[in-house]
Amino acid sequence: MNYKEQIDLTKVPKHIAIIMDGNGRWAKEHNQPRIFGHSKGVVSVRDVVEGAGEIGVKHLTLYAFSTENWNRPKLEVTALMQLLVSTIHKEAENLNKNNVRLSAIGDLSSLPDSCLKELNNAIAKTSNNSGLNLILALSYSSKWEITNAIKNIINDVENKKLIPTQINENTISDYLCTKNIPDPELLIRTSGEIRISNFLLYQIAYSELYFTDKLWPDYRKNDLFEAVVNFQKRQRRYGLTEEQIIAE
Repeated sequence: MNYKEQIDLTKVPKHIAIIMDGNGRWAKEHNQPRIFGHSKGVVSVRDVVEGAGEIGVKHLTLYAFSTENWNRPKLEVTALMQLLVSTIHKEAENLNKNNVRLSAIGDLSSLPDSCLKELNNAIAKTSNNSGLNLILALSYSSKWEITNAIKNIINDVENKKLIPTQINENTISDYLCTKNIPDPELLIRTSGEIRISNFLLYQIAYSELYFTDKLWPDYRKNDLFEAVVNFQKRQRRYGLTEEQIIAE
C-alpha cells in the first residue's frame, strides 16, 4: 500500500524522532556479524531521510549511538565508529544534493577525534541548506542531557546570569541539546521493543508514540509514511477534553 498518497501534507509533523533498533537481530537472522546489520541500517537511514524530505518534515532526529552503547564489546564499538566516519564522509555530498542540513546532539566531545572531525566537516558543508534538518543523536542519553543542563543552570545562577525564581519549563528547554528545535510530535521505534531507552525524555512529554515490529535494516520511507498516516488519525488533546478540542 502506498501510504504517501494518504498523507495530509498540511498536517505533517514538524519534528519526527526515531529509535533505530534491530540491527543486531537482523544480522543474527541473516547469520552475519552485528556490524553487518549496522551497515545495512545505513541504507534505511538514507531512504527514510529522503522520505522525510519528500513530505516536508522540518526536523528528523535519529538515535544513532547512546551513552550506554559505549559499554558494548570494544570490537563492535570500534567498528561502529569506523562505520560512522565512513558514512558521514560518503553522505555529505548526497545531503547537499537534497538540501539537507546535518546537525548533532549529545556528548560529542566523547567521540573519537576522527569521528568528530568528519562530523564537524559535514555539519559545516551542509550548514547553508534550508531543507530537512537531520539531527544525529550521538553519545546521547536524556539522563546525561538533563544532568548537564542542571549543572549549567546552577553555574549561571552562581554567576548571576540567571535568577532562580524566573526558572520555568522554557528555561530548562533552553539548556537542553535541542534548544531552538521544536519538540518531536512523533516518536517512532522499530524492532518491536516498547520502551524509550533514555531518549529525549523531556522533549517527548506530549509526543505521539509509534512502535513497529519491523527491524531497522528493513525499514523504508513507506514505513515512515505509514507512521505519519497513523499519527494524523490521532487526536492530540494536551490535557484538554475531547469536547474542548472539538469546540476549538
